[in-house]
Amino acid sequence: MLKTRIVSAVIGLLILIAAVFISKETFAIAIFVLSVGAVHEFYNAVAKAGHKPVKWLGYLASAGIILLGFTGRLDYFFSFMILIMLLSFSILVFSRLKIGIIDVSLTICGIFYTIIMLTFIVMTRELKDGIYFVWIIFIGAWATDTFAYFGGRIFGRIKLSPVISPHKTVEGAICGVIGSVGALSLYGYFLINRLGYIPYFHFILIGIISGIISQIGDLTASAIKRNAGIKDYGSVIPGHGGVLDRFDSVLLVSPVIYLYLYFFI
Repeated sequence: MLKTRIVSAVIGLLILIAAVFISKETFAIAIFVLSVGAVHEFYNAVAKAGHKPVKWLGYLASAGIILLGFTGRLDYFFSFMILIMLLSFSILVFSRLKIGIIDVSLTICGIFYTIIMLTFIVMTRELKDGIYFVWIIFIGAWATDTFAYFGGRIFGRIKLSPVISPHKTVEGAICGVIGSVGALSLYGYFLINRLGYIPYFHFILIGIISGIISQIGDLTASAIKRNAGIKDYGSVIPGHGGVLDRFDSVLLVSPVIYLYLYFFI
């Protein structure tokens, strides 16, 4: 199992590196594929909980938002989302109550939780020196996951949230934050030598923020699975589960990191 996880992680990392460095368009396509997989898994999860999300609307939103990113027109993002909202309410009206308000709400929630959150990764790649900044999202989130997992196994005593995720511990969570700070401090040292205009303390702050938000993202995904009565979102990534199982922490980290970089760097 561990060998499968490692092999899948290495292959996925190589694909991600290629997508980031080849071109903005290639990266946008890669995120589009992830967003479709993520929203599909979310809708399947809530369907197992007895709801009826409007799946095609989520796929349409995914295609539209990533197309905006692909063409460099994310300035139309807000207008596009207004159209999606209007379409959602139209479905509620013209379905003659076959699709209820909870179903429409969960459809919109899926769009925000998966597609829009992942779009912030594309927006980070679009920033000045974004080809380097985008790695902050992945390094922070995955360092947190890794250190929290092993820290919990070695030092774990106090349960963090036994109802949502019985195996997570307070000690593991602390190790996750420390791991995020350490990994991003090292990456920050590389970026300062490469770019030269970023004060070092930013990477320590981003590491702390990423370490906390990553674990909130992880717990959020676990809470949704608990409500749906499922163990994993899917099996598309061998050894890891579905897209949401692997990118759950990245989802909530990406908008926070983008906003930090946009306003403070």
